Amino acid sequence: MLRMLFGLLAGLFGAALLHLVIILSLPHFTGKDAATRILAEGDIDKFYLLGQTDDTAGLSNDDPYVRTAVCSFSIEDDPVRFTAKGNVPFWSIALYDEASNEVFSMNDRTSVGGALDILIGSPIQLTELRKALPPELQKTILVETTRTEGYAVLRTLAPQPSFDAAANNFLSEAGCDEFTGASN
Repeated sequence: MLRMLFGLLAGLFGAALLHLVIILSLPHFTGKDAATRILAEGDIDKFYLLGQTDDTAGLSNDDPYVRTAVCSFSIEDDPVRFTAKGNVPFWSIALYDEASNEVFSMNDRTSVGGALDILIGSPIQLTELRKALPPELQKTILVETTRTEGYAVLRTLAPQPSFDAAANNFLSEAGCDEFTGASN
C-alpha cells in the first residue's frame, strides 16, 4: 500500500513538474517571447513607441498613464548607448538580455542629474573603454553583460493629457545607438 501511495505521489509530482516546464518554455518555442516581438518592431538600435492597441509585433501599452518605447540592441561589434532628455515627471529604463533576464534597471531618481545616459557592453569592450574614457562618457553609467543581444524598455509617466506631448517627445527623441568610439 505504501509503495502504491509513493508511486501515485511521484507520478503526480512528475506530471506537475512536466506541465510547469512546458508552460514556461512555450514562449521560447513559439517565437512569441518579448525579445522576438521587440526585434520584430523594426531595425535594432532604435526606440519604437508602443500604442494603445497591439501593433504588428503584438506589443501595446495597456496603461493609460504610462508611455512606453522599446529597442532591440546588439553589442557584438560595439557597445550601445541609451540617452534621453526631457521634462517628464518620471522615467524608468530596464535592460534585458535575449532570454528576458533583467540585466540593469534605473529611473530618473537614481540617475546622474535626472538624465538617461547608459552604455552597455561586454566586459572586454568596457575594459578597453575605461583605459581611455572619452570626456563625453564621464557621467555615463557603464553596464557590463556577457550576452551579446538584448532589448530595452523605456517608460515615462503621463498622468494627465497635458503631459502627453512631453512624454512622447522624451520617448521619440531617446537614443539607442551603437557607440563606435570604443575599440575592441
